Amino acid sequence: MLTWYVKTREGLVRMGKDERGVVSFEYIVVAVAVIGAVTAAFVGGGAGTLQAAMTTGIGKIVAAMP
Repeated sequence: MLTWYVKTREGLVRMGKDERGVVSFEYIVVAVAVIGAVTAAFVGGGAGTLQAAMTTGIGKIVAAMP
């Protein structure tokens, strides 16, 4: 996990230094939106989160196995 963090951070730093201007900024905005969506889906506190749905689904599959 730390390796991914370091690689992501280095990539964002490179994009921030990119001299092509607005294009690199747009990539940063999209990356932040994706990170926010993934975080909300897996870390959200409610019973309707993706993590809860996956846990329930896998539990039902395991219970149905003979």
